[in-house]
Amino acid sequence: MEANVRWVALTAVAPIAWGANYYVTHQYLPADQPLYGAALRALPAGVILLALSRKRPYGVWWGRSALLGLLNTSVFFVLVYAASQLLPTSVASTVMALSPLTMMLIAWPLVAERPSIRSLFGAAVGLGGVCLMLLTGSEGVSVPGLLASAAAMLVSAFGHVLTKRWGTGTDVLASTAWQLTAGGLLLLPAAAVMEGPPPALTGTSALAFGYVSLVATALAFVAWFTGLRHLPAGTVGLIGLLNPVTGALLGTAAGGEVLAAQQWCGLALALAGVVLGHSAGTGSKKDNRGLGQAASVRASSQDDALRC
Repeated sequence: MEANVRWVALTAVAPIAWGANYYVTHQYLPADQPLYGAALRALPAGVILLALSRKRPYGVWWGRSALLGLLNTSVFFVLVYAASQLLPTSVASTVMALSPLTMMLIAWPLVAERPSIRSLFGAAVGLGGVCLMLLTGSEGVSVPGLLASAAAMLVSAFGHVLTKRWGTGTDVLASTAWQLTAGGLLLLPAAAVMEGPPPALTGTSALAFGYVSLVATALAFVAWFTGLRHLPAGTVGLIGLLNPVTGALLGTAAGGEVLAAQQWCGLALALAGVVLGHSAGTGSKKDNRGLGQAASVRASSQDDALRC
């Protein structure tokens, strides 16, 4: 139980960092260069982690790194960057509250983790709490921004579950470095063609990019993928509800606003959803062991086929 709590605490680093990332991107980074914004987020983080891991991809991991880098880095980062610029911080992060349910449904066929009724209930409670907290209707909402945020949620949910499926037996630091580096390298030529010269950085924007790349990317993704290695995907998804909660609290604190009673109730419900999901994941681990072993056998067979 203590080990499980430790993995939950480590995993929580990621959504807290990502929740702050919405605010930093919205306030301090250039709004009209999302490709460069995503590349400058991914590539420095990937290179640093690559230097720390001192390992390069091998065998099927060349192709896997490219695909996961495309999903988890290139496409996801561009969509998140666009959503952060087009939407208020609270609304942009709210859409990601759908991620727990999405990850549970994707993890069922891909890694044979059947969601329990309690996990689904925790996800619904958390989603309801986040909506109660954030969807006040006080600001106009950009439809393209909502579409970008929803697409980011879907792409990341699929990419993260796929990372869990393929990650067994591979060093987390190294595989995260491969994904981020591959995604950054894919973004650079696209940014040069479509956006021209890179953005001119001021002292403030350089510090903001430093946070986005080192904390919200390098540190956060290592923590997140480590959590996926040790916890059910549905549980990790529920921990992700801390993302919109952090985004809302930071936006409120930075803007000098006061949370209404309705919003405090929503915050309590969102945190209750995380607790319910963690309890359900702990109790269902034994029940899902046979399913997980079956998934490992299927994945091993597919790996053999890929090597041929």
